[in-house]
Amino acid sequence: MARVLVVDDAQLMCRILCAMLEKAGHEVVGVANSGQEALVLFEKKRPDIVTLDIQMADGDGLACLEDILKVDQGARVIMVTAMGRGPKEQESINKGAAAYVSKPFQAEQLYATIDEVLGGTKNTEDRSS
Repeated sequence: MARVLVVDDAQLMCRILCAMLEKAGHEVVGVANSGQEALVLFEKKRPDIVTLDIQMADGDGLACLEDILKVDQGARVIMVTAMGRGPKEQESINKGAAAYVSKPFQAEQLYATIDEVLGGTKNTEDRSS
């Protein structure tokens, strides 16, 4: 099972993600509500996977993605966003995200994406369908 850092500025989404991850046996090693907080926790905790929202109150999740990848080029980041499919999805993958999941999503979709990312397979498919 994976050690996961959850990053989202919405407290409810953080609780939902944490509950889903823990139910599947993953360990949530930290929860961040901003990109800056995420970077600090990433450097400190070195999680196996980061779930990262694209739109946050303090700025752009894509900038946070880039910062995390500067610290560790092998970081596995799953973008979890309500932005749907489109340019941001492709931009996320181009910038190094391992996968992209659209909100709302089912727990099984998240679990399958994590399994793919842990297996080293990049998932460019939106799992909301």
